[in-house]
This record gives sequence, structure tokens and C-alpha cells, in this order.
Amino acid sequence: MRCLRFALLALSVFVPSGVAQTPSAFDLTAIEFPRIVPAADLMLHEAPITVTAVSSPRSAGGPHDFFSEGDYWWPDPKNPDGPYIQRDGMTNPDNFVAHRQAMVRFSIHVGTLTSAYRLTGDERYARQAVVHLRAWFIEPATRMNPHLLYAQAIRGRFTGRGIGIIDTVHLVEVARATALLSRSRAMSAADHRAIVQWFADYLAWMTTHRHGIDERDAKNNHGTCWVMQVSAFAHLTGNGALLDDCRRRFKTILVPDQMAPDGSFPLELRRTKPYGYSIFNLDAFSTICQILSRPDDNLWTFTLPDGRGMAKGLAFLYPYLAQKSAWPFAKDVMYFDQWPVRQPSLLFGGLALGEPRYLDLWKSLDGSPAVDEIIRNLPIRHPLLWVPAPVGGRTGS
Repeated sequence: MRCLRFALLALSVFVPSGVAQTPSAFDLTAIEFPRIVPAADLMLHEAPITVTAVSSPRSAGGPHDFFSEGDYWWPDPKNPDGPYIQRDGMTNPDNFVAHRQAMVRFSIHVGTLTSAYRLTGDERYARQAVVHLRAWFIEPATRMNPHLLYAQAIRGRFTGRGIGIIDTVHLVEVARATALLSRSRAMSAADHRAIVQWFADYLAWMTTHRHGIDERDAKNNHGTCWVMQVSAFAHLTGNGALLDDCRRRFKTILVPDQMAPDGSFPLELRRTKPYGYSIFNLDAFSTICQILSRPDDNLWTFTLPDGRGMAKGLAFLYPYLAQKSAWPFAKDVMYFDQWPVRQPSLLFGGLALGEPRYLDLWKSLDGSPAVDEIIRNLPIRHPLLWVPAPVGGRTGS
């Protein structure tokens, strides 16, 4: 089988110094193999499902346009046919979510198949992943248009909002997988160029359109996820100017404006789901660091003069991930019992900062949650796409 070194060349990611301090017992390949390969085997013959498979009469867009509706918006009991009203934290089950579900499925399939390819070198997994990539980004009949004009619409109020850009956090791992698959025999040079061009077009839209600017300037996890997505897509497309801008935003906007001196995220703690949102935002912070850190600019060790930085953020949340009953703030109005799962912040932070306790906790948590709301808020699910080498595990086959 093909050696893993071919796939690893596609990542070209800075390995934080903390990796060297990780105990040799942490064998990522051994942990992931029984989770990934059987799941990938089941996916070998599953056809893609894209935005063109289903539509909503409430969408202002066409069959190739992604559409979703704001989660926390409901009919007004006083005016049932009028504009929806907000119930923060309470998800309306009647809203249109089929495109979001299709994108999550796409991300899971591509991430799982690419991880199986990395573990085994078996080209069957890579070929099937490329089938999904072609359907979403290339095939004229099924591709998605590279914009989110109609995401998180609100009935009677907006046909789409900048806040909807958070729906494409599930493309972050798709972009990551594309870089790995570019070194497989399954992906042609023409397919790779076309996929990269789709992401370049989407990047241009989300960095210039009013919706994108609104999301970029959001003060909470939405602003974080804008930086996470732009970082991931700019890394794939080789957009150095945007990568530099994201590093600047992390150091001068995200950390100063969102993190308190104790490492908490006050804007997330004010929400009706303070636990879940704190976890989600820390995961996004951690993913940004994983993408953007380099030898001369390690965001994992970056700190403000008062000590705020990733080490402080992880130190704040870790005790409550290890023992949820100690959480001193309000419980989430929904899904409090389902968190935490294998949060990428524990894995990335444990490796980058040399913290074995974070890795031990990560290993003990559920790596394949089944609750839709948890999956939706866990866009980073496939560590073999992110860790530049299997730590303590096999390096080839």
C-alpha cells in the first residue's frame, strides 16, 4: 500500500514543540483505526447527497443555493402568520435543516474516508471521497454555488443573514481532506484545481460581501468561526495575505475582545447555552491555532501582557470538561447532558502545550456522538486530518 508520507506532504503544517513532550503511549492511529476504518467501509458505496437533492419553498434562492433557517426563531403566538420571533437557545424543529444535514453528512463522509486512506493507504477510500467532492464542487447538476446568500433566513424578516456563514464550518475538514487527497491517485490535477477554485471563490465572497463582513465583525463565536473558516480555506488555496490577516485578527481582536483574564469567554457565558457555547468557541480558537501556527509565530504560546492566551483558555475550561458537575454557571437550556465529547481543543492543546491530562481526557470521551445538535457543533471530528504525524503509531504500510 501507499506510504503515509505522500499524504503528509500535502499538509505542510507546523508541528508545535509540545508534541515532543507527549507520552509515547498516546497512539493516535491505534485510537482512530477501530473508529474510522469500519465506518469508512460502510461509506464506500454510499452516494453523495448535495443541496440539489431537496429544496424548500421558503428559500429565495435556486436549486444550487444552500438554504437554512435561524435555529431559535419561532412563529409568534400573537401573530401566527407574521414574522417569526426569537427564543434564544430553543431550536425550532420545524425549520428547514436538510441542506445543513447534507453538508454535515458530506463532511463526515469525506473526513472519514480520507482518514481511512491515511491509515491504510487504500485508494478505494480516496476514490470514494473524491466522488463526494466532485458532486459538491464540480458536477454541474449537483454542485453548490460558492456563497451563503440564503443561510439562516428568518421567515418574514430576512431571506438570509451573515450569521448563516457559520453553517459552513463543516467545510473546514473538507478543505483539510482535499489537501491530503491531492497526493492520491484518486484525485486528478483538474479536479484538484476545480475544488481549490470553488474554495477561492467562496473565500472571495465571504471576505467581500456584506454578509461576510457582518460575520467577520461579530463579537462572539461567530467572529471566531469566520476566522477559522477563512484560515482553513486560505491554507488550501495558498492565500498568504488572508492567512496573515487571520493571525493578526486572532492576536488583536479575538483574544483581547473575547477572553476574560481567567480564560473564560464572557459573551458565551451570557447565552442560554453557556457550557456548549464555551466549548464550541474554545474548539474554534484551538483549530485556528492548529492551522495558523508556524515556527516563527506560534499562536499556542501567544499571550497578551496580562497572560490571556490559549493556555489560559484551556486551563479555565478543562476542570469542567473533566467534571461537569463542577460547572459554576447556569446549565444549558438544551443538550447540557450530551457535552462534552472528544473536543479538538483537548487534543490540539494537549499536543501543542505538552499536557498529557488533556489527552487522557480526550481519549476517555465519545468520539462518535449521535445527537444531531452535538454533531452540528463539532465540526472538527477527524484528528488524522490535523495531526501532522501519527503520534506513537504506524507511519506507513
